[in-house]
Amino acid sequence: MRLLIVEDERRLALSLAGGLTAEGFAVDVVHDGPAGLHRAGEGVYDLVVLDIMLPGMNGYRVCAALRAAGNDVPILMLTAKDGEYDEAEGLDTGADDYLTKPFSYVVLLARIRALLRRRGAAGASPVIEVGPLRLDTAARRVLRDGEEVALTAKEFAVLEQLAVRAGEVVGKAEILEHVWDFAYDGDPNIVEVYVSVLRRKLGARFIRTVRGAGYRLEGR
Repeated sequence: MRLLIVEDERRLALSLAGGLTAEGFAVDVVHDGPAGLHRAGEGVYDLVVLDIMLPGMNGYRVCAALRAAGNDVPILMLTAKDGEYDEAEGLDTGADDYLTKPFSYVVLLARIRALLRRRGAAGASPVIEVGPLRLDTAARRVLRDGEEVALTAKEFAVLEQLAVRAGEVVGKAEILEHVWDFAYDGDPNIVEVYVSVLRRKLGARFIRTVRGAGYRLEGR
């Protein structure tokens, strides 16, 4: 899952990004309204965490503009304000949830996961089955022939990208884009490392290398 944080308090934004990255999300961060609207409008995010008090364009306007353009990405609004009017205004512009600062990181994470589950329930099933492999994307669990396989958050995220397109070739660049954040400038061979680990844990036969193109998850 790829998240966008639009927050002008840089220390808070980086802290949230660090925590969410550790949970297995790919996280991008911008610090003003116009940049948030532009980045969210690219349509590559599963959820946007959007502050209301932003330079250049406030969160209400960013949210309203995204909805007017037909973008239905889940939006969790953050604000230092508190009051029924502020909450109503945020929800009226199209936000899906609302959290008042200061907030608990545990609560934020729970709200994010709830919104993602809700989106999954409305669309694709949160359970993906590929042969003897069963991925529960909501619980972030993997079973092979009914036995649970322990994966780290990043390992699960890589496998999920392959599973949602099972039988198709998924390029290394696509996996990097969705599992690591936009600013990642490390060794792209990190994908090969994670694929190697997944083969060891799940069985080498499940993930095929298509030379020069990427990887394909197969159920046989």
